[in-house]
Amino acid sequence: MRLSILSAALLCCSLASLSTLHAQDAPDYKSNPKFQSAMAEAKQLQKERQTFFAIDAYKKANKIAAGKDAACLKALLDLQMKAGAYKDAVATTTALEALATTPIEKSKAESDRGFALYLEAGDKKRDLLNSADAAFKAALTDNPKNATALYMDGHVLARLGQMDAARDQFKACLSCISPKDPSYLRAQHFAEDPALSLHKMAPAFTVTALDGSKFNLDAMGGRVVLIDFWATWCGPCNEELPHMKKIAKEFAGQPLVIISVSWDSDETKWKNFIDKNEMTWVQYRDADHVLSRNFGVEAIPHYFTIDSDGVLTAEMMGSGSDVEGKLKKLIARAKASPPTPVNHVGN
Repeated sequence: MRLSILSAALLCCSLASLSTLHAQDAPDYKSNPKFQSAMAEAKQLQKERQTFFAIDAYKKANKIAAGKDAACLKALLDLQMKAGAYKDAVATTTALEALATTPIEKSKAESDRGFALYLEAGDKKRDLLNSADAAFKAALTDNPKNATALYMDGHVLARLGQMDAARDQFKACLSCISPKDPSYLRAQHFAEDPALSLHKMAPAFTVTALDGSKFNLDAMGGRVVLIDFWATWCGPCNEELPHMKKIAKEFAGQPLVIISVSWDSDETKWKNFIDKNEMTWVQYRDADHVLSRNFGVEAIPHYFTIDSDGVLTAEMMGSGSDVEGKLKKLIARAKASPPTPVNHVGN
């Protein structure tokens, strides 16, 4: 799942309530037909998911604007990050920082630069990890309450082997976000054990299930989670339904939680299908595909297994996936492990 890390960090950005750059006072380039045309083309290409052509169009618009249009730069940065063009993204964040007019705006640009450097570094390039750490520290100098910078600097420090410093950053992040936020428990788990942040984690999320209950992925401590993306109109999904019902029955009473995430747009049809087929496990309708995009899901059926520590262990697509075999191993491991504490870290 190439974008999962990215999907997971973008969700954290919402925690910081970060400001956008101020609109500029009708600069001359705004009325330039060439700029308007380039921006329109870029937006259309972006809508059509022609990422690399859209990047070129935004670069063209940015050149016409002499690098002064914040909206253009932010759209360009978003696409560069999604395309994995992290070196180019670093340059774009520098341009955004130059346009910043407040410490909050400057902190946001510095934090974005840190994140691009972090992704470019991977697990091995310590010089880039050190540069990312410096960028996040600069962001926190400008805005000590930048939760994204605190959270991501914790990741960087953990990769650098500085676990105590990483723990401090994750704890500080907790003081900047609401306990109701989907990422609060994730930060809490990392504060308890910073080494967890080194693993591939599923995006943090909280949703309201069909029965009205709240489902928070990071509140599943000690249990294995199976996420099933499907739809009532999906033929292969329907073929897999008997298998899903078998899994739910076979592992009833075991440390396993199943959540099925539907792409259905018709709520009534979805509810009737679930009732008719006695789908008794957690059900959620992702009609706007927000959760699916965070997981990088573009086709169904699509499955993810998450172990009792919250680590993403497997991603499977299509019918015939060996979901049951993977669950047996994860559940056996969960039973053999002590319960996972989730609520004792102080702020």
